[in-house]
Parts: sequence; structure tokens; C-alpha cells
Amino acid sequence: MSRRQLLRHAGWFGSAVVLTVAGGEVVSHIAHDQDSAAAAAGTAADANALRFVQISDSHIGFTGPANTDVTASFSEAIDQINTLGFRPDFVMHTGDLTHLSTAAQFDQVRQMLSGVHTGRVFTVPGEHDSVDDSGRAYRQTFGRGTTGDGWYSFDTHGVHFIALVNTLSLEKLGHLGADQIDFVRRDVAGLSPDTPIVVFSHIPLFAMYPAWGWGTDDAMQVLALLRRFGSVTCLNGHVHQLFSKTEGNVTFHSATTTAYPLPAPGKAPGPTPQVLPAGHLKDALGIRTVTYKSGATSLAVTDARLA
Repeated sequence: MSRRQLLRHAGWFGSAVVLTVAGGEVVSHIAHDQDSAAAAAGTAADANALRFVQISDSHIGFTGPANTDVTASFSEAIDQINTLGFRPDFVMHTGDLTHLSTAAQFDQVRQMLSGVHTGRVFTVPGEHDSVDDSGRAYRQTFGRGTTGDGWYSFDTHGVHFIALVNTLSLEKLGHLGADQIDFVRRDVAGLSPDTPIVVFSHIPLFAMYPAWGWGTDDAMQVLALLRRFGSVTCLNGHVHQLFSKTEGNVTFHSATTTAYPLPAPGKAPGPTPQVLPAGHLKDALGIRTVTYKSGATSLAVTDARLA
């Protein structure tokens, strides 16, 4: 992505961004309020549509001037989900649920997520969810039914979902490891090439900005296993900002945060929490809704700032 494109993406906050994936290509436009309302109403009226929400990087336990009350902003994000006008089939939190992975922080997140009006809540861990314990406290709270260090897959509405863990064996970049790659190989072996695939991870599965560790060193081994599928969408957190790109049949979407913004790649000495002018924090926070109609050829991603 060029600098001009990056700045354009960064300017999308304040409006919903709709990206339609079809035939491996991504087409985007900034949705006006009327467009967003009409799309939500149309989706809500379609009983056969898959509708889910992605939230990320709540960092419960963080204290600092970038956000003096991350619990309140996470609560507002949950309220926003509960007033979408439809009940999401599930909600996925893509990591850094907590800031220091304490038992109390995990319990607080668990209790808060229990208030989401949805069929089910899924999670993947961030690096802040495995501080000093290789993710054991995270798995005790959120790891039921998972494999290995917390990875898993599931199917609904004709879509196959894979939830990966790339935050445990960190040197500089994210890392999946041989066991998890073998899991993906076995997991997709029997799927038809026309099955839509959605992959969740915390750290991006593409080289967004390796100098800051924003990438996964062995992601290409997993992406090679997904090359035969017509539609693959990868949704991640970690970078605290919207970013998207398409490579062949794979579209990558980085989500924003409910806690605090990070700088755009290379725009600061490092990825440290950014303090925004008074009244502008919510412009950088938000939630994401994803819709897919079974049998259709497109998947729509809508990002909205925290209202």
C-alpha cells in the first residue's frame, strides 16, 4: 500500500467503510449514514444472512493518558453492538482482551462479554493475554474447546472459520508454528474450493510493518494451504487502526481498537499509545460488522467508529 493509500485509509474514520469481496478483488467506498442504515436494515431483514461482529484490543487493565478509562470505552462498544438493530450470530474478539493477563482482568472481560446480545462469543489471544505464563490464564478462561495453544475452527452459514494463535512464540514477528500449520492443513483438506474461508488472528498474517513486529513470519505456509479457495478473508487486530489489502484470493482487514490508538506505520519511533486531542478519542475507536448471505459471492465488511 502506498503512502497516499495509507492516508486515505486512515481518513476513513468517522464513516462506515464497506468493502465488498468478490472474485478475489476488493472494492471499497465510504458509506454515508443513509447507506449504512439501509444496508443494516436490509441485512437485518434477511433471515438467511450471516451477521457477526469483530471487536479487538480492549486492553482491560491499561492505565495511561491515551485512555483513562478503557473499561468505559469497552462498555460503550458492547452497547453499540447491542443496538445495531439485529442480533449478531456471534462476536469475535481478536485479542489483547486484557493488558497484563491477570486473573482479575480476564474475569472482568468475561463478565463484560456476557452482556453482549449474541448467539456466541469467540476469542483469540493477543500478546498482552499471555504475559509471563504462555497463555495459561487466558486458556483457563477462554480456551474451552480449543486445540493446542488455543486454536480452533467452526462452520456456520456455509462459511468456514479458522481462529489462529500467533502471539505465543514471539521473537519479533508473530509466529504460528508447525503444529498449528498442520492443524490448518488437516482442517481444510476436505473442504470444497468454493467454501468461503474467514481466518481470525491477533497479529496480521501479512507484512504490514515488520519493523514494529506487525506481521507473522510463517504466515505464508498457512496462506499457501488456502490458495485453492476462491474467497479468503483474514481479520486481525493488534495494530489499533483500519488497514486493508488484497493479494490474489486473500483479503486482509486489520481492525481498530476499543482502547487507544497507535501511530500509523513509521509515523513515530515505535507503536506506543497515542494521546489524541480532547474529544477525539472515540474517532479512533470502533467496532466492525461483517455480513454474508449464504450462497452469495460477496462478503461485506463495515467499520464504524465508537458512537
